[in-house]
Amino acid sequence: MSITAPRGTQDILPDRSGDWQNLEKKIREICVLYGFGEVRTPIFESTELFQRGIGETTDVVSKEMYTFADRGGRSMTLRPENTASVVRAFLEHKLYAERKVHKFYYMGPMFRHDRPQAGRYRQFNQFGVEEIGSRDPAVDAEIIAMAFQLFRELGLTDLVLHLNSVGCPACRPVYRQKLLDFFADKHDSLCEDCRARLDKNPLRVLDCKEDGERMITAGVPLITDCLCEECKDHFHKVQSYLTAAGIEFELDPRLVRGLDYYTKTAFEIMYAPLGAQSTICGGGRYDGLIEEVGGPSTPGIGFAVGMERLLLTLREQGLLPPVLKERPVFIVALGDAAKEKAFTLQQSLRGKGIYAEIDMMGRSMKGQMKTADKLAAVFAVIIGDEELAAQCAQVRNMETKEQEAVPFTALVSYIERHKKG
Repeated sequence: MSITAPRGTQDILPDRSGDWQNLEKKIREICVLYGFGEVRTPIFESTELFQRGIGETTDVVSKEMYTFADRGGRSMTLRPENTASVVRAFLEHKLYAERKVHKFYYMGPMFRHDRPQAGRYRQFNQFGVEEIGSRDPAVDAEIIAMAFQLFRELGLTDLVLHLNSVGCPACRPVYRQKLLDFFADKHDSLCEDCRARLDKNPLRVLDCKEDGERMITAGVPLITDCLCEECKDHFHKVQSYLTAAGIEFELDPRLVRGLDYYTKTAFEIMYAPLGAQSTICGGGRYDGLIEEVGGPSTPGIGFAVGMERLLLTLREQGLLPPVLKERPVFIVALGDAAKEKAFTLQQSLRGKGIYAEIDMMGRSMKGQMKTADKLAAVFAVIIGDEELAAQCAQVRNMETKEQEAVPFTALVSYIERHKKG
């Protein structure tokens, strides 16, 4: 039986990795513009971190995590998202001692046992940002503006921002009670998962794939009707900043996001041409998360983007830029003695930062020249017995087909000079 990649995973081969590198490069450029520094956290963490940070009633924790016992019997989980890990690192390294806004970004693999589909995998790559330390609503607007700039520079212009406030510990209990009252006579009509969620966190019902939409159309209470004055003021200021920045938005009072740690601002960015599955970015504020996992009360906000889904969108829309491939100098060696000289020359060129290749398949001169053509070589450097005797190589310009003899001692400087010219 042949061994294949596990279901829900993929191999990214060299013919596609250039697209990934271009996307990563653009992401890093935007992050630098906004003052974010890269953070890299472990791929697995203590299971308790995600239980406390994400919430035990969420689908992520209750259904989708890859959890295992290590050799010491400790429960570990492959990270299903990275906000909790960034917060853990923030606390472990006592970064809260420095009173400032801390800006982090990350890219890397996450793991969820979900149903694989186009652009969605069980091992998937995520780009995200976390801005920790400020309650200022301008911070909320800043990271939304950051996401918009990234997408626009990638060519995605038909964007729709859905915006909501999910309240805070002061006003959310009022909304929770209203939801419980609303669902009191609907308990039996809910799916098994939602009946279990109802007592722990009734907001999760709105996020349910089965019952959420049906409850919304049935007239479920809206959280925006229950916001305290502080949350109302914060939400109003976020909207004002976005308007000032020219970012249009749609208020969506039913948007709650899928993780328990969100407070106040929650948002999703949709790319309209994708239709029903149009969300390409989601995030929100989590002012209580750091305290929940054992740290001092510290506000934060972030967003995440599924990179596979983003690349699929860019590919489908014809927005992936061409991947520019470096053109080599190809050294054609005829015979063992010439091969040794070619190998030495190849390393000398590489030492000068020039991409160079030699034949490793024992091909004839004709075969080697075909390989040089296939690689779109800039020059073919031909070395045989005659060239070794004369201590002089034949250098052919592969575009003009012009050829001249160049002494071995001058080859590297000749190629350096002509390749740049």
